[in-house]
Amino acid sequence: MKKNIYFLLALLMVGLVACDNTPKFKVQGEVNGAQDKMLYLDLSGVTGVSVLDSVELGKDGSFSFSVNRPESPEFYRLRMEGKVVNFAVDSTETITIRTHADKFDTDYTIEGSENNLKIKELVLLQADLQKEVNQLAQNRAIPAGIAQERLMSLVDNYKNKVKREYIFAAPNTTYAYFALFQTMNGYMIFDPLASKEDVKCFAAVATSMNNTYPHADRSRNLYNMVIKGMKNTRAPRQETVEIDPNIVKEADIIDIQLKDLKGNVRTLTELKGKVILIDFTVYNHTLSAAHNLALRELYNKYHSQGLEIYQISLDADEHFWKTSADNLPWVCVRDANGAYSQYVSLYNVTDLPSAYLVGRDNVLNSRVEDIKELDAKIKSLL
Repeated sequence: MKKNIYFLLALLMVGLVACDNTPKFKVQGEVNGAQDKMLYLDLSGVTGVSVLDSVELGKDGSFSFSVNRPESPEFYRLRMEGKVVNFAVDSTETITIRTHADKFDTDYTIEGSENNLKIKELVLLQADLQKEVNQLAQNRAIPAGIAQERLMSLVDNYKNKVKREYIFAAPNTTYAYFALFQTMNGYMIFDPLASKEDVKCFAAVATSMNNTYPHADRSRNLYNMVIKGMKNTRAPRQETVEIDPNIVKEADIIDIQLKDLKGNVRTLTELKGKVILIDFTVYNHTLSAAHNLALRELYNKYHSQGLEIYQISLDADEHFWKTSADNLPWVCVRDANGAYSQYVSLYNVTDLPSAYLVGRDNVLNSRVEDIKELDAKIKSLL
């Protein structure tokens, strides 16, 4: 009787194995110099990263993972000691990755698809950009204003190259999607919530993905980001703005009344008698730190002579603004209406950051188009 039971159980197990015909993809390869180290296979999903499998590497460093094929293109990564190798999968392909423990995420080879070769190119390009940015930040001999200009140039050149050669060249590929979500210092390089041009990049990829994978989570997520970005970057309707006479003070300045970090209302006119730099900005942007560094240099140089900065944040995230502005020495206020702020319309703000100078007489002196001009213009008003 027992033999019959064991026989039936064995048949059942064989049947279960035979019924598992789910298409799979395979990730295999070697990691040299990684004996006894743990290697993880992660899914980089829309909602976050999750561990799919892991293995302790042997002397030869070989590994092999077999995972159910995704229904639509998906992103994965090999991870070891905080370093990652990113790759994409959209079929029952076999991905072969060879690398070394010391240069796990930079000096690797990947075989299996053209998409993953392009993703590697993007990873290395971003690493080069990050290296140049770090070197620029560490060079204290360069004035902050010039450093910011160079930083903007580096980022713009990178974005133009990636747009031209990766995103618009093949918006229906996984590497185009991957390019959209690269970051630098924790900020998205392409930010659809802050740039109309970046929205166009997201829209190109979203349209292609939606045509091929209309029901995929990534398609829906990308589409929602485009819609939100279009709303956020859309220029406010040009309407005749009736200026409240109560906010026009001393005939030549439109007063601004907004709350600071402590919830106190701070007005522009309370600073009468000082040279005021009005700065419209967003803190949640790649260039924000460099911009504020340039302002701090000017503030330290001229504050004792009568310069004050009145900085208006248009950030949507109040907590992020408060955290970022907490240690700044000048007046920091925020307008929760963002791009639809009445002050954006009244001061004709068309780009961020935008700076204006007010003289000691409370008269709006000039709009500053180039941050390099700020030093000389401030000096002339003091």
